[in-house]
Amino acid sequence: MMRRIVSHISREVDHELEPLGLTNAQWVPLLKLHLGCGSTAAELARESDLDAGSMTRLLDRLEAKQLCRRVRSLDDRRVVHIELTAAGAATAEQIPAVLSRVQNTHLAGFSFEEWQTLKGLLRRVLTTAQTLREAKDNHDH
Repeated sequence: MMRRIVSHISREVDHELEPLGLTNAQWVPLLKLHLGCGSTAAELARESDLDAGSMTRLLDRLEAKQLCRRVRSLDDRRVVHIELTAAGAATAEQIPAVLSRVQNTHLAGFSFEEWQTLKGLLRRVLTTAQTLREAKDNHDH
């Protein structure tokens, strides 16, 4: 059921972001950059739950669309920072409203209390999943 819900929401977000020229995969690193949740490909990959190779390919596409650019660190030449361009920042600023609109559409008919309950339950599922993943990662190492 959760997979189907995520699939429906992802398709709707894709549809809503199509005029901005973004796919469902591309808006995530763009928004993360905008919110300051990472400034390197490795940080963005970790924040977005993607492997480094996938993130590099996504950033290549965003750079080709002139939404971001790679800038070598002045402090450490091995570090490459990812920055939004002016066009990227303008695009990223529109993403939260789209996500909010899609979320509100899918939650139509829910009371505020029901929404709070649903968020709490989903948080518990996520916390359990993260705990299981960390335990598995620790066991594998």
